[in-house]
Amino acid sequence: MKRAIAILLSLGLLGWFLADARWQTLGTALSRLTPAIVAVAVAGFAASYLLRALRVYDEFRRDAAGRFGACLRIVLMHNAMVNIVPFRGGEAAFPVLLQRTFGTPLPRAIASLFWFRLQDALVVGMVAVAVWPELPLALRVAGLVALAVFAWGLPRWARKPHDWAERGALAGKLAKLRNAFGESTRHARCGWLWTVSNWSVKLAAQAWLLAALLSTGMPEGAAGALGAELAAILPIQGVAGFGTYEAGAAAALLPAGIAFGDGLQAALALHLFVIACALSAGALAWLFPNAGPAPTASAANPHSSSESASRS
Repeated sequence: MKRAIAILLSLGLLGWFLADARWQTLGTALSRLTPAIVAVAVAGFAASYLLRALRVYDEFRRDAAGRFGACLRIVLMHNAMVNIVPFRGGEAAFPVLLQRTFGTPLPRAIASLFWFRLQDALVVGMVAVAVWPELPLALRVAGLVALAVFAWGLPRWARKPHDWAERGALAGKLAKLRNAFGESTRHARCGWLWTVSNWSVKLAAQAWLLAALLSTGMPEGAAGALGAELAAILPIQGVAGFGTYEAGAAAALLPAGIAFGDGLQAALALHLFVIACALSAGALAWLFPNAGPAPTASAANPHSSSESASRS
């Protein structure tokens, strides 16, 4: 009964939205997307998903034991959950899926997720500082240097020996998190390369779509896409990120002379397209639960041979 009521309420809300005349203008904006534009954007999003999966595979290569398909499935399902679960609740899918798929300990998986998101924020932040309009050169350089020093120094701080575990119960728990974080930053050989590559492709695909929706050039589309992503990395989001994403894009488009209302409309169309791609990819991943060959017992536990040797 509860599910039936929820479905009826959702259908009623959808009907109310569609009855609003403003959705007709949204349809007009979407009609500007030709099959060629859509194909390029979808290819860009697909490349972004693959790069994210390579980042996961790079860090968890021992756990994955050659199962890149399983890493891709984790990324696609995690991405779908992040796009639909409010208040960033979908982030929990990443450590849970890693534990269920590879047996990765939750503290290790959570620390890895934190490092991934921190890398994302640092890369997007550096791009924003580099291209922010009318920012004095001294502040631009200072901001880039500060972000680069933070990105370089934090992992090294986490990996330093410490005595937190001896300072009490709370400090002991923080010590485990710090150790897990330090371990996460140590394993990825090309983490920054995958992160920069992913964001380059992702921002380019969104800029391409937004420029087509607004009938403008790539510089305006890139500004709107960057504004949307800066808003999207906020720690608290609404349902599917609606509101903050559109407002961030529209605000970033104002210096280009694009009215706030027009920017909101185009950003909403872009957001719906992004969510459609994420949900479609996540649904395909859900249909293939056994992606990649199953790992052998020795591959699943790379330390088993050394442990048995030490026991003997």
